[in-house]
Amino acid sequence: QVQLVESGGGLVQPGGSLGLSCAASGSISRIYAMGWYRQAPGNERELVAVIRNGGSTNYADSVKGRFTISRNNANNTMYLQMNSLKPEDTAVYYCKAILGAKAYWGQGTQVTVSS
Repeated sequence: QVQLVESGGGLVQPGGSLGLSCAASGSISRIYAMGWYRQAPGNERELVAVIRNGGSTNYADSVKGRFTISRNNANNTMYLQMNSLKPEDTAVYYCKAILGAKAYWGQGTQVTVSS
């Protein structure tokens, strides 16, 4: 099993920046990939970015060039640096870890982009 705890959400003005963290504990060595997802009210949960063992990454088209996903294996933490934030980035952001056929989710952290 893996436990995930997100932090770093909050309120930011359009054009601003915010960084999210996801601390992992448990069977960390078995994690194949980790990712960030988000869910806005009335919308389905959507992929934001994913990072695999070895470092390859993928991003949703809507965040390419603005968001950066990274992972520090030394402290078992994944990050999402969000720049040039837009009101449409407002959502609850969740981190996800994949171990074989199983997926684990964090509790989510709210990001609100508003003036």
